[in-house]
Amino acid sequence: MSVTAAQGFEAAAVTAGLKASGGLDLALVVNRGPLTSAAAVFTTNRALANPVIWSKQVIADGVVSAIVLNSGGANCFTGGTGFQTTHATAEAVSEALEVSAGDVLVCSTGLIGEQLPLQKVLDGVATAASGLGDHGDAASEAIMTTDSKPKRSVHTGDGWILGGMAKGAGMLAPGLATMLVVITTDAVLDSTQLDTALREATRLSFDRLDSDGCMSTNDQVSLLASGASGVTPDLDDFTAALTALCVDLAQQLQSDAEGASHDIAIRVVGAASDDDAVEVGRSVARNNLFKAAVFGNDPNWGRVLAAIGTTQAEFDPYDVDVSINGVLICRQGAPYRPRDEVDLTPRAVDLLIDLRVGEASATILTNDLTHDYVHENSAYSS
Repeated sequence: MSVTAAQGFEAAAVTAGLKASGGLDLALVVNRGPLTSAAAVFTTNRALANPVIWSKQVIADGVVSAIVLNSGGANCFTGGTGFQTTHATAEAVSEALEVSAGDVLVCSTGLIGEQLPLQKVLDGVATAASGLGDHGDAASEAIMTTDSKPKRSVHTGDGWILGGMAKGAGMLAPGLATMLVVITTDAVLDSTQLDTALREATRLSFDRLDSDGCMSTNDQVSLLASGASGVTPDLDDFTAALTALCVDLAQQLQSDAEGASHDIAIRVVGAASDDDAVEVGRSVARNNLFKAAVFGNDPNWGRVLAAIGTTQAEFDPYDVDVSINGVLICRQGAPYRPRDEVDLTPRAVDLLIDLRVGEASATILTNDLTHDYVHENSAYSS
């Protein structure tokens, strides 16, 4: 059910004719209340798509009645016309649902630099508004672009529920990337509490997903609360549940990354600080030599040490341990077990880096670099 698992929410998905490939391409999620609390986080890219510019204004007061999402076009670098399209989309939702346009979030995903066909979008909004119901699964399909499958997650709390959907299959990087995520809950929480929980959850999930080191212009993770359960959870408990749901969605995004043949979990332990652990993990996640080696089933741990040596983290490069899929192949910066003991044929790859200087740790998720990734992205706009 994804976003309609929580009480107080309805969704719809329609084929508006925005995607050349056809199929569902516009989704509408509506919060029926009684609360309309919300929070959102966005890409840190300075180049912002029009829906992000609009949604940042909407979320300022922490009130959201609905969110409309389209695939088939990013509406980014489309000038004043593109912003007018975003504004008109929110106005169409406003008119159909009798809510304020200033309480409507807008999300878009697809090719940059192409105008969305406004009338098709408006017609799609009208159709979606007339077909609202328990259609969360269909909504998760409508936001897909190069995704091979929808991403959904549900968590049941003590009298309250979290439901979420996500899209993304490439350009996944810290600071968010080409991902759209909508999370709903029927818990009783205000926008300040939602914002606190969401920022902590994304810090430990989406911000640690780095598929290919590229950052998009359209990323948005939104959290909406209806309060329909009547239950006010402990904020720490809610944050923990939200984090678990976001980690689940992040892992689904990782496993569907464009062209990937390996899912790599880079676990950094023994760091002096969390920031050091994240920096070290990211340096490996963005190292094309290491990622290409994994694609070739080559446990080249030398590339790991070379990558982490570019960071400012506190450690001695000649006192680092590296294990791949449970085999300690480098101990204190020197060869240990033979490389041929490492089996890289499974899709899941566990890389463990022990910096041996402290107690902090972090896990970064990434993928290998494959021929299919290059092909898919070389043909993306054709």
